[in-house]
Amino acid sequence: MSVSKILYTATATVSGGRDGHAKSSDGVIDIDLRTPKELGGAGAVGSNPEQLFAAGYAACFESATRHVAREKKIALKDASVTAHVGIGPREPTGFGLKVKLDVHLEGVDKATAQELVDTAHRDICPYSHATRGNVDVEIALV
Repeated sequence: MSVSKILYTATATVSGGRDGHAKSSDGVIDIDLRTPKELGGAGAVGSNPEQLFAAGYAACFESATRHVAREKKIALKDASVTAHVGIGPREPTGFGLKVKLDVHLEGVDKATAQELVDTAHRDICPYSHATRGNVDVEIALV
């Protein structure tokens, strides 16, 4: 399915790639980027695309899960999502991502929590829609 109406557009510019600088159009994000040692970098202080993707996916998925809970009139005492984004070589060429989302939902039983995250992943979260069929995504209730 395609997007029928754009409600918001985020804009960021990077110069220098993985060892460069990223800045959002509104200046809220203004961060140095550095290649991690594991990918051949010097290990200098700075963020990287995988960290930024992890933060975005975690925030989006938690919001999607809370949205589903509100629609179903299920009260959550607390919620958090930790996203682990791995990068590595893929066949036959290039690199790919693998994601694990650790979801903590307080105040609901395991079956209800599973229903909430399944619905959020299947129906609501745009990151889940964007990765489906392209990125292995594992979701674990913790």
